[in-house]
Amino acid sequence: MRESLPRSMKGHQEMSEPKDKTNPLNVRLKLSESSAHPLATNYTNVCVVQGIAYVDFGFIEPALLGAIAKTAKDGQAAPKGLEGHLVTRVAMGVDVLARLHQQIQQVLVTMRDGRQPRPNP
Repeated sequence: MRESLPRSMKGHQEMSEPKDKTNPLNVRLKLSESSAHPLATNYTNVCVVQGIAYVDFGFIEPALLGAIAKTAKDGQAAPKGLEGHLVTRVAMGVDVLARLHQQIQQVLVTMRDGRQPRPNP
């Protein structure tokens, strides 16, 4: 994975350099016991409180979603809410959220254009 970190994280910064300049940096994340297996999620929610973004990843049973869609299609009132399972909650600074947004945008553009992502060196 190739990550761009703000120049300020690299050490001192020259006065003439822009503050938002980024430098590419190769980052390798090692698996821990809890991250060795991917988790399924089909629902997300993001809220920001006091400069910290909380991203909830959840799972709602697909059969339940299908039943709600059928109910709505049949003209019946949909339930006011439904219950799913919180898979995990991730807290991050809004700067990290902005980098995540850029990475997701790059993936979506690549998928839309039908290009294959380049492997990281």
